[in-house]
Amino acid sequence: MSILVAKMFVVDVTEFQFVFSEAACIKTCIYFAIMYLAVMFFNTITVSRYKLINLLNANKKNEKIKIKNPFIAIIIFLIGASILGYAYWFVLRSPNGLSARDLIKPILLGIIGTVSVFWSLSGFILHVVQLRKKIYLKDANMFVLRQINSKINTTVISMSVICIMLFVTISILSSSLSLKNSLQNDLLKYTPVDINLKKTANLGDEYEYYGKTISTTEEQRIDSRVSIQGTMKNNGVDLSIFKEIVEIPIYGQDDLTFKDFLGEKYEETNAKYPFILYSKVESILKISDYNKIAKLYGIEQYELNDDEYIVVCNYDNNTEIRNSILETGHELEIANKKYKPKYKECKNGFIEISESHTNPGIIVVPDSCDFKEENIDMKFFAANYNADTEEGKKEIESIFLEGSPFVNELTAKGINLDGLTKISLFEASVGISTIVIFIAIYLGIIFLIASAAILALKQLTESSDNKLRYSILRKIGCDEKIINKSLFMQIGVFFFMPLALALVHSIFGIQFAIRVLDVLVSSKYLIPSIIGTAIIILLIYGTYFLATYFESKNIISEDD
Repeated sequence: MSILVAKMFVVDVTEFQFVFSEAACIKTCIYFAIMYLAVMFFNTITVSRYKLINLLNANKKNEKIKIKNPFIAIIIFLIGASILGYAYWFVLRSPNGLSARDLIKPILLGIIGTVSVFWSLSGFILHVVQLRKKIYLKDANMFVLRQINSKINTTVISMSVICIMLFVTISILSSSLSLKNSLQNDLLKYTPVDINLKKTANLGDEYEYYGKTISTTEEQRIDSRVSIQGTMKNNGVDLSIFKEIVEIPIYGQDDLTFKDFLGEKYEETNAKYPFILYSKVESILKISDYNKIAKLYGIEQYELNDDEYIVVCNYDNNTEIRNSILETGHELEIANKKYKPKYKECKNGFIEISESHTNPGIIVVPDSCDFKEENIDMKFFAANYNADTEEGKKEIESIFLEGSPFVNELTAKGINLDGLTKISLFEASVGISTIVIFIAIYLGIIFLIASAAILALKQLTESSDNKLRYSILRKIGCDEKIINKSLFMQIGVFFFMPLALALVHSIFGIQFAIRVLDVLVSSKYLIPSIIGTAIIILLIYGTYFLATYFESKNIISEDD
């Protein structure tokens, strides 16, 4: 599993070592021994309560069916289905997802609804089929339905548990594969250059840094008016280590925050999305500056008339919010002039490299916009390393790592030069996501194998118990084809009933998971992930099903 996930992320596995935990092995053996002894103890008590005559005739008796009234079963089924419907609605009703405490309610409702559905199905499905005489009396269907119905007391809980485990498997595998595909593709898409650097421009006597008010020195104020290239050059960095350099100013004005952009829709948006930072000053770029970055990144460039603006954004939630404003033709006053939106929706774009689509929005205005030097809020730098090998790029990157002479020099002077690099984003994203996805895939496959193994063992045990019944079928004239078909149907029902309900659960579970992982996962990767999950389930679950069927055939055969 480790190697598989590593290969999925193209991780270097030359130093990978398989670690075997002796302590975990010993604990596992102890726990299984305790379970085995507990089962022996309780089984001994159970068997000791039976008379010998009952044990000898046990295989001739069906379990007593407690649910006999089909109307009660139908009512319970409808109640269970309604509970599940409410649970589905509950998890999807909030656009911001649910807290861990809120999740307890739909989880409990889902369990109750699942148990209710399985508890009721066997109670009325026999009566429903009995009304269709052509189906009920065909081949050995009567025998199969009676067999299924007779197991109601022992299958309700086990099938409910298996259904929930399969639901977790499908949801986890689909979501984790979507996450993997999104992260891998977004990393390549949103890191088109090797490095981004930015710094605050035009510092005054004080400035805000991550919520803290910090007093500035004369040296800091002077540096804030120097370009990023100038800062590097003044502190010992040879600019020949870069190629394809683009440096641009990012403008801002205090009276144009995200709240101001929303205008009359602020109250409505704040009620729906209370966690957004509405006081953040909007980033503004001139069209020529944005196009310089876009050309370097290989993304779409734009044109503007003198009275127009556009918004480039790729973060889905913010795109939706901003589109609702742009549709109204909302005008913005920037540098004492009013501008109207060129488009009624955000255009796809970004300037900062990142691990995914996280650009909350940048306003792009014409070059004629009358910004002054003091309106420059940030200075932004993008470039590629002047190296052709990975080793060469890492050597250049070491200049900007913590503890390097350049970083130490900036720290000593109190100069804040923030940055992101392609290499660091890849390492951070792959490191965290690999662990998460490994756990998700591991748990998903383990739950899938456990579910299939439980069903297989249960059906093999019942095939052994029912060997005499199949022998009687032969004696009354059923040929092997009908007997094998009845066996196939019986095993198929027990394997695919929990899977069918798990698939229904998963439709809503996957939607919830994708919504929670909205920043990291794009919905366009969902279909391939679902197909991949279906293939995994088909291979593992289907293999267990076929193995159970063929082994059961051997058990009930007349050959000893």
